[in-house]
Amino acid sequence: MLAWPAPLLPTLPGSAPVLALHDTARGEVVPTAPDTTARMYVCGITPYDATHLGHAATYLAFDLVNRVWRDAGHAVHYVQNVTDIDDPLLERAERDGEDWVVLGMRETALFREDMTALRVLPPDDYVGAVESVPRIVAHVETLLDEGLAYLLDDGTGDVYHDIAQAPGFGSESGYDEATMLRFSAERGGDPDRPGKRNRLDPMLWRGRRPGEPSWPGPRGIAGRPGWHIECATIALETIGMGFDVQGGGSDLVFPHHEFSAVHAEALTATVTGEKLPFARAYVHAAMIGLDGEKMSKSRGNLVFVSKLRGEGVDPMAIRLALLAGHYRTDRAWTPDLLAGAGQRLATWRRAVARDAGAPAAEVLQGVRGRLADDLDSPGAIALVDAWAERTLAATADEQEEGAPAVVRDAVDALLGVALQER
Repeated sequence: MLAWPAPLLPTLPGSAPVLALHDTARGEVVPTAPDTTARMYVCGITPYDATHLGHAATYLAFDLVNRVWRDAGHAVHYVQNVTDIDDPLLERAERDGEDWVVLGMRETALFREDMTALRVLPPDDYVGAVESVPRIVAHVETLLDEGLAYLLDDGTGDVYHDIAQAPGFGSESGYDEATMLRFSAERGGDPDRPGKRNRLDPMLWRGRRPGEPSWPGPRGIAGRPGWHIECATIALETIGMGFDVQGGGSDLVFPHHEFSAVHAEALTATVTGEKLPFARAYVHAAMIGLDGEKMSKSRGNLVFVSKLRGEGVDPMAIRLALLAGHYRTDRAWTPDLLAGAGQRLATWRRAVARDAGAPAAEVLQGVRGRLADDLDSPGAIALVDAWAERTLAATADEQEEGAPAVVRDAVDALLGVALQER
């Protein structure tokens, strides 16, 4: 599957500090320690609707991770999936009387356009669930062969992972059983399904149902893959075990990231004989709200990136508005937030348009330091604000030739905001 074009990244002078991120599993901010190539997997969209600002905020957070690593001299192997077959996609297609394939392709194309406009660095591997089905089937077969999965005996052809045989289960989220059961019911699980060995056992393969698309599956059972095994398979096939960052929204902590890790770790143990960690750190972005509620498709309170763009809003203002809050803080989207971001963008552009300005070295290192400290984008933005204010107010003898170009490149490379108007 094709991703989107990559924006050019300016090369910055000097050196960058080590990136530290909050790891959900450990409950603290920890330094990342990539090898020469940093590896990151971020869970992608289910393409049944357009990109809303909650999506955008999540992908901007991990875009900062990508940029900070690259500034520190790392190559980055970034993988993102597209869940182009799942219940929400089929339900939306049926509701609208549309072919599910056409719907998925259209919304994926719109997502690419939004990511391009927001200057998000594209993944190196952009992989759909449908194209991964043969590899998913092989993995489900392995889990069945090893006795780690079971076929429900109700004739549906559904296959589940037996979490009683997953010793690391629960270590990523840290949730108790009651919380897991609640989130499972709310987020696509089926804890009350009769016949399961454990209420929390996740589905690996869904046997064919009338009117649903299907593919040849494990044990010859036609059907389609479960959600969590999709990401486990794509990660294993692209960047392997023990990658640096597993990313996504905070609503993916459980069940999705917990079960993706359980599947991948079980599959790896069948080969190596030992339990290897799926990821070194699990990093989660907070929710964007509107009118006091989380922005979500189920609530119908979405603000779409494409709609804002269609209204003539500069994508860089959208980007700045979302980065004005810390990625781990639930925050509200308001017209005032967007208006303030537009004013900030105009001020920064006036400042960098000058040939000389306030000294740039301190602000460059300051922005680097703020972002390296668990992606403190509000702190980084405040430093650029202060520099722009000094530059616009400075007299000629207080200015440094070429400083605006350094700040312009730093804002571009690190915050992803283009200050040269097109």
